[in-house]
Amino acid sequence: MAEKIPVRRLPLRLEPDPRRTITRFFWPGKERAKKIINRVESIDRKQICGLVDDVLRQFTPGNPGLDAILIEHYESAIRHAGLPFSDNLTIQLLAGAYFSMEYAFESAALFNPSVVPAQQQPQLSEGILNFAMSLRAVGEGHLSSITFRRGTIDEQGNVQVVPAGLEVRQLKHKDNRRFNKPDFIDKLGDLQILNELSKCVMDHVPDTFTALQLHQKIDCAKNSYDPTESDIQTLDLMLWLAKSEYEIEMQDGDGDIENLVLFPLSETESQGMEDMRLVCFRNTDDSVHYYGTYTAYNGTSILPQILEIIPRERAFVHTLHGKFARNKGMALFPQKIDGQFAAIGRTDGENMFLLKSDEIDFWDEATEIIQPKYSWEFVQVGNCGSPLLTDAGWLLLTHGVGAMRKYCIGAVLLDTNDPTKILGQLQRPLLSPNEEESSGYVPNVVYSCGGLIHQGHLLIPYGISDAATGFAVVDLDRLLAELS
Repeated sequence: MAEKIPVRRLPLRLEPDPRRTITRFFWPGKERAKKIINRVESIDRKQICGLVDDVLRQFTPGNPGLDAILIEHYESAIRHAGLPFSDNLTIQLLAGAYFSMEYAFESAALFNPSVVPAQQQPQLSEGILNFAMSLRAVGEGHLSSITFRRGTIDEQGNVQVVPAGLEVRQLKHKDNRRFNKPDFIDKLGDLQILNELSKCVMDHVPDTFTALQLHQKIDCAKNSYDPTESDIQTLDLMLWLAKSEYEIEMQDGDGDIENLVLFPLSETESQGMEDMRLVCFRNTDDSVHYYGTYTAYNGTSILPQILEIIPRERAFVHTLHGKFARNKGMALFPQKIDGQFAAIGRTDGENMFLLKSDEIDFWDEATEIIQPKYSWEFVQVGNCGSPLLTDAGWLLLTHGVGAMRKYCIGAVLLDTNDPTKILGQLQRPLLSPNEEESSGYVPNVVYSCGGLIHQGHLLIPYGISDAATGFAVVDLDRLLAELS
């Protein structure tokens, strides 16, 4: 058996910080909400001003834009309770505070990172690369969100990460997301709900439409006759599809991304956004998009989704469709292959497949390429992020699940032009949980959502037993020599 490849674990650790919070909507129920609003409206106006000042003084430092959030929560509560709006700003602010709560979004865990070259590369010392990271943050109730970091790697493979602050900004969705009718109809067909009823509804929306416009037509359809249970299910699925896709308010460049969090924004991901795999994708015209595939969870089922960022323009979320867009852990190649988008996925939950498509959000073509082969991956194999292009071929970090559900990281080399061809595969893990890494929320796990190559070094950020994040560096030539 070949000599074990040296892996240098860096002393850097990213740990969850319970002080980092966002402000979430709190709903106690309709009847209690009515009582709360009535109590606020009965308070003396001077007292209201003092109470509002106290709330803003105490909670604003960790919640930028808190006043706007409180008004938003007041409006939501009024709508849910069916009460008339007050035009008094202090009443709106104070009542909104009673329908708000701080949520420590990374109090339990911060793990499963991916890393890509940053959009902006300011003038640094020679040999230093700026990078951006995504991480899975877990808070109370095991609710997952996506948070970010930025840092640098130098020519020796040393890594620094910018510390995250306590003033966290939650990314928001725009209300004006517009849909193209033909594309939306294709997705209805993919979900097998393109029938006479859904076609009739689509006949009454314009060529481009918003979720609100679709909602109006669906309400009209429900009220025009006595719909069957099957009809209601079709109409509800149409609306669910529209609400699962949204546009995000853009930030300027990479900025201070360490203070941003992408918290669940749609019903599809209401119970979690898991394991984003970032990739810096180069188009044929040399322009760059950033994509992040992740798993959305609504409490009962999972759905693959993708965040698309067009630098300095817009960012939006798509739901992935097609018979092979299923299960967890889909990772895009950073460029097209033979004129098609390509990805590595584990569509059957056990083996790895090469997926190809003419469209980024429809995946109907797949070829099985890797099955569990060695004892440390007998349960299942999957990717650990997007393939990395080298002179020798596509370097694909993998994860294998073995006895006692132990997760290890391995590596495979795929042919540059035909990634269904395996040029080499490590017989034993590149990275296994050591004694210090074997304890955590989920014991005996090392897992990555994407590495980075720089100056002959392979940087692997990795989750430690679903609790924290570590960093490892491997000599690229040494690894490729083992795989070639």
